[in-house]
Amino acid sequence: MNLELLESFGQNYPEEADGTLDCISMALTCTFNRWGTLLAVGCNDGRIVIWDFLTRGIAKIISAHIHPVCSLCWSRDGHKLVSASTDNIVSQWDVLTGDCDQRFRFPSPILKLQCHPRDMDKVLVCPMKSAPVLLTLSDSKHVVLPVDDDSDLNVVAAFDRRGEYIYTGNAKGKILVLSTDTQELVASFRVTTGTSNTTAIKSIEFARKGSCFLINTADRIIRVYDGREILTCGRDGEPEPMQKLQDLVNRTPWKRCCFSGDGEYIVAGSARQHALYIWEKSIGNLVKILHGTRGELLLDVAWHPVRPIIASISSGVVSIWAQNQVENWSAFAPDFKELDENVEYEERESEFDIEDEDKSEPEQTGADAAEDEEVDVTTVDPIVAFCSSDEEMEDCKALLYLPIAPEVEDPEENPFGPPPDASVQAATPEDPLAGSDKKQRQLSSEGGPTKKKARTTVIELQGVPSDEVHPLLGVKGDGKSKKKTAGRPKGSKGKDKDFPFRPKPYKGERPSFPVGAEALGTSAPGGGLGGGGGMKCRAEGGLATGKHAPTPAAECGGSAAMLPC
Repeated sequence: MNLELLESFGQNYPEEADGTLDCISMALTCTFNRWGTLLAVGCNDGRIVIWDFLTRGIAKIISAHIHPVCSLCWSRDGHKLVSASTDNIVSQWDVLTGDCDQRFRFPSPILKLQCHPRDMDKVLVCPMKSAPVLLTLSDSKHVVLPVDDDSDLNVVAAFDRRGEYIYTGNAKGKILVLSTDTQELVASFRVTTGTSNTTAIKSIEFARKGSCFLINTADRIIRVYDGREILTCGRDGEPEPMQKLQDLVNRTPWKRCCFSGDGEYIVAGSARQHALYIWEKSIGNLVKILHGTRGELLLDVAWHPVRPIIASISSGVVSIWAQNQVENWSAFAPDFKELDENVEYEERESEFDIEDEDKSEPEQTGADAAEDEEVDVTTVDPIVAFCSSDEEMEDCKALLYLPIAPEVEDPEENPFGPPPDASVQAATPEDPLAGSDKKQRQLSSEGGPTKKKARTTVIELQGVPSDEVHPLLGVKGDGKSKKKTAGRPKGSKGKDKDFPFRPKPYKGERPSFPVGAEALGTSAPGGGLGGGGGMKCRAEGGLATGKHAPTPAAECGGSAAMLPC
């Protein structure tokens, strides 16, 4: 797994599908951390699912928002995660603990947010119908960035690779380059079509390496520019794009675009179907088209920062695209020459001797003398792929992986632990959850760490409409979209494996319930019905606290016995 050798073998772009990641909930957006070891996925029920990308397993689930998560971004060191939801809330999360550090409430929905590439205290937010906002997390202050035209507030923004400048683009094709520290205008230019007409800017993306960036516009052309040339041209310059990438046959509009980890390739996701187009940046030719399931619409695309792997989201599922790994089994001689058949090896007389007694010792000069020098085998060199071009060392405090605690089946029956609480033993069978609730309250009040409540800062923006609806929630088409209902699910009638959380079974003497007309006519959200061979109960909207009550027998389809959950 030598990362330095990745660029030495053929192409560096994925060629085929390599499985999917099912987050149980419907996935809407995804982003890799700076090293590609963790993948954060925002879901439509407000949860953030963090995947360990090496093991392809879920490392952590953060119940972040109530409404769908529409944008995510990692901090530079990987310890913080900033998220935005469709209810205009921006939150900062501690990845290790899952706690919310602080929240910001905006008057309009958030289209995009981005953490500063170097300063972890700054976050760039792009609200709808508003100028971009630069947040300072430490003092909860914000700065509204200047725009070219006050009447045109459909503005997108992005930090450059080092965060020294902020690039903004509006619906009239005007690009402004602002200083991050002073918000002063440094350079500007206008993106025009062949007939000098302007076109709206949809997104701006920067490469992780080099000075290139791309602009996705409404005329279905992806333009690649050199950032150094933009700064040289100054205000009202007329720079020429390095490449113009487009689908000349189908005239495909692009939903999401990004660079590869090394900046040599560009991937663009179609807004019409689940299809990924990959171009080589240096010569501008289309090298690969990856087709997903027919009929699905693409929501988000992310390229792995180090490896030739792409993650795309469609129909709520994260698809992984990678290279086809072909196994090559060969036999090699001691001199690493590949052998087609077995060869009898002739051992020299002094080959495995520690010292060759018959060998004459000539004077060692130059390269021969260097062989006798002591080799350092303890110092670990930093991995070049994990370092930026302006850094020589890795971040020693970076969060690359998340620790996963082992799942304990029944912690109350631990023979080496403290005795069970008396309130649990005194709980009556009619109210089996009362004891556990008391125990949880006692632990939280005595020994358990209490979670601090995150402060919420209201961001007031002048002249911004407060009745805007996020594009993810807008109903378009004939209503046959596969999107699920936004928000937390209130229960489902599918299989039990689709339900992530199950209440612990109550151990002890089960209460008896009468089966009669009165019992059949009552229903409770937490009740369940067992019949027809022992159907498992489902918790709808969480486990109900209080006395159990059976549900009507008609829901089970002719059950003869009433069993409590």
